[in-house]
Amino acid sequence: MRVRRIGVGVIGTGFMGRCHALAFRTAPLLFPVEARVDLAMVADVNAAAAESMARQFGFAAATGDWRALVECPEVDIVAITAPNALHKEMALAAIAAGKHVYCEKPMALGAADAQAMADAAAAAGVRTLVGYNYLHQPAVAFARKLIDRGEIGSVVRFQGVNDEDYMADPAVPHSWRCRADAAGTGTLGDLGSHIVALARYLAGPIVELCAVTRTVIAERPLPGGAGATAAVENEDQADILVRFADGALGTIATSRVAWGRKNRLACEITGSRGTLIFDQERMNELRIYTADRPGEANGFRTVPMGPPHPGYAAFVPAAGHQLGFNDMKVLEVAHLLAGIVEDRPLYPDFSAALEIEKVLQAVVRSAERKAWVRVDEV
Repeated sequence: MRVRRIGVGVIGTGFMGRCHALAFRTAPLLFPVEARVDLAMVADVNAAAAESMARQFGFAAATGDWRALVECPEVDIVAITAPNALHKEMALAAIAAGKHVYCEKPMALGAADAQAMADAAAAAGVRTLVGYNYLHQPAVAFARKLIDRGEIGSVVRFQGVNDEDYMADPAVPHSWRCRADAAGTGTLGDLGSHIVALARYLAGPIVELCAVTRTVIAERPLPGGAGATAAVENEDQADILVRFADGALGTIATSRVAWGRKNRLACEITGSRGTLIFDQERMNELRIYTADRPGEANGFRTVPMGPPHPGYAAFVPAAGHQLGFNDMKVLEVAHLLAGIVEDRPLYPDFSAALEIEKVLQAVVRSAERKAWVRVDEV
């Protein structure tokens, strides 16, 4: 039997580019994929960095021109890990070349660009996936399973937060993440998009919201600028009240200047008969409370992730041995490969990720207007 070949091209050699390369190397070793996955090419504006990563991970070729990667006949999947402002151009070029697209979040600088990307993918019939990797981690998948089974009844409230402190120090230099033309939003696109994705996945579509945003550190030093500074053009924090399609209420908060928080992607989902609590800083646990247990013995119980939970057994045969961030990317890539090879639905594809972008844009509009905004009016 002839095994199908899938050639992978990765644009970007930073943290996420390396994470993608590792995941494409690892996923076929742990999950049954009816294909041979080849690392065909890596691209970076720094050609030397591309050459170095090609040698380290075993890419067949490297280039300093991402367009060469898109046009390469050996590439079937284009993985985009470049800065946000480049996502649209790169994705549209890959789609026009008939390639599948695996794009890091946020999908684009705004909903209009995301709409163009989703429309192009639908018209071309290529497969797409956006890198909301926390949706594929075992504890989150287990929480979704419990909610779908009705274990906590109907969801009535979602409280979510995604905080980090990577820009809490005013001495952290100005970068593309501080520029509206390169990053679009600040913490909303970088961190808030993840908690919005989690909210939609666990509690359903967000239909209406009211938000406030703030730039806490208005100026940052330029790298090597000998005292020169530049203005920060986007928000450091955002706090949002939300209403879900089925009537549930919620709060979502995000900050990139929250001292002490390293990756606090956390949520509490209250249902009519129970509650679930998840925190990515303790990613191998899910806390569960259900109202049907005897009163004197009831309370939150902590369930450690193990082989019975979605995706875990492929990595470790015993409970409590812990998965990590890169393992979630492996789970995401395994989902992508299965979707392409077996013609399964992918989530979130460009169509689903567009809905996340609409929520983020509604947050910006609400903060500007100081008013409630309907997401479907964005």
